[in-house]
Amino acid sequence: MQFEVLAQCSTTRARVSRMVMAHGTTLLPTFMPVATQAAIKGLTYQQMEDLGVTLILNNTYHLNLRPGIKVLKEAGGAHKFQGWRKNLLTVLIPKFFSDSGGFQLVSLSKFTKITEEGALFASPFTGEPTLLTPEESIAIQHTIGADIIMQLDDVVPSLTTGPRVEEAMWRSVRWLDRCITQHKKNNHDNQNLFAIIQGGLDNKLRDICLDEMIKRKDSVNGYAIGGLSGGEAKAQCASKLPEDRPRYSMGIGFAEDLLVCVALGVDMADCVFPTRTARFGVALTLRGPLNLRLNKYVQDLDPIDRDCPCPTCQSGTSRAFLHHNIGIETAAAHAVTQHNIVFQAKLMGGVRDAILNDTFPSFLHDFFREYYSGGSYPRWIVDALNTVGVNLLEGIKEVRVIDGSGANWDYAN
Repeated sequence: MQFEVLAQCSTTRARVSRMVMAHGTTLLPTFMPVATQAAIKGLTYQQMEDLGVTLILNNTYHLNLRPGIKVLKEAGGAHKFQGWRKNLLTVLIPKFFSDSGGFQLVSLSKFTKITEEGALFASPFTGEPTLLTPEESIAIQHTIGADIIMQLDDVVPSLTTGPRVEEAMWRSVRWLDRCITQHKKNNHDNQNLFAIIQGGLDNKLRDICLDEMIKRKDSVNGYAIGGLSGGEAKAQCASKLPEDRPRYSMGIGFAEDLLVCVALGVDMADCVFPTRTARFGVALTLRGPLNLRLNKYVQDLDPIDRDCPCPTCQSGTSRAFLHHNIGIETAAAHAVTQHNIVFQAKLMGGVRDAILNDTFPSFLHDFFREYYSGGSYPRWIVDALNTVGVNLLEGIKEVRVIDGSGANWDYAN
């Protein structure tokens, strides 16, 4: 991997970087669409390339179950198997119940038993037991051929407290050492190993994990922040990670969260949110997500967003048409999926331009003013951005700061 920081925001920790790997160049910050089982639901990979996507995510756990390593090896790796010519990242998240960060063995807690040797799974398809060790996790990812591969880590639910959190943190450190040893056994220099910072919501444990992972800097190509959702905790992690390594916040997909993460110094994020929510008729916009299933769109002949460059909006496909067909015809889900992927890509492109022009704080003010046009800002966003010198309340006379997620959803029918 060649990693170069091209520009740094003079106020926040946001930066623009260039990451060059075996399958091309990806500019950061970026959002990675999730192709869990080697497919972006609703789109072909030619469409994905045409939309400008250069880095996607596959799920190692699922590909290991189906189609299996033998098929992937015979196909020449996951790139050839799925027809994807750009960069690829693999995680081992067994995603059946959640889309949170880390390898998230907790996602399959009813199917999983954690020991020092590894994670023992019972297949949700057959019930057959499978032991996934750190060594095996790396060997599988070597066969898949991803450009970025992740360590196996031990993850606990984010609200867990007590000795289990520290146990999982130290086990993740030990498992990283085993992953590093396995990765070095063979010549896989074109694959880049990322460590995952854990420690739950305990700041002291996070600091310890950061120190331990940074000690291994010469053996890893990047760092992921796993198991977090709050801005303050991400700020703690991102501010201490090495400047010359990419930083990846796992399981982040809401527009507001992406911008906060970038301001805190994060370079990469992934989530199924944009594509999954598209299949339920939710289109992402700068004024918040639109729920196209609502009756108020029955006669709305406007496109989702007149200024959006996606094929759906540029062709004039109306909200009324999408309302009529969502949940009935797959064409509607495909159309909204295209829009949502382009929305995320355009948002991150705007972020990069603002950082390059050193206008990122103004970009944040403009974005959140429009996104929360109702005048209520979530406290977690205000507090997180305050830590990097951006006061969202500055110059605004009438604004409320509210507790909770503040998700800006389209509820009214």
